[in-house]
Amino acid sequence: MNADVDPEPRPPRVKRLSPRVLVAEDDPQMRRLVADVLLKEGYDVEELADGKELLLRVVEAFLPHHPHSGIDVVVTDMRMPFCSGLDVLKKLRVAHRPTPVLVMTAFGEEDLRSRVRDLGGLLLDKPFTPHALRAAVRLLFEGLTSPGAS
Repeated sequence: MNADVDPEPRPPRVKRLSPRVLVAEDDPQMRRLVADVLLKEGYDVEELADGKELLLRVVEAFLPHHPHSGIDVVVTDMRMPFCSGLDVLKKLRVAHRPTPVLVMTAFGEEDLRSRVRDLGGLLLDKPFTPHALRAAVRLLFEGLTSPGAS
């Protein structure tokens, strides 16, 4: 056997130049707004319309050699059809995936804030400014938590 030939060729890895952010939001205008802010920051953004799409992408992202593999950060609405942002955060943690998650909500009760924080996520109250969104995503990339965010 020739040592220069790989017996099981692997699909080529796609090298991404920008961090990949999944944005899951069932309101199309809010989804577009969030995606636009993050695109302007230089992130590779993939938009998803609901919790079902998000859950499917999260599962795909952790399959070896899948064309959609790799997620750097998830930005998700709390309340969406099929599966909530909190449900996806729980599933990631049960699967021992440390993927950073930002949960956006207009209903930031203390109980929800506490549950998101306990799972290692960050909660961002709606409405928020583009600056607050950028700062929250930056914190997740840095692996930090903000005293003003929870």
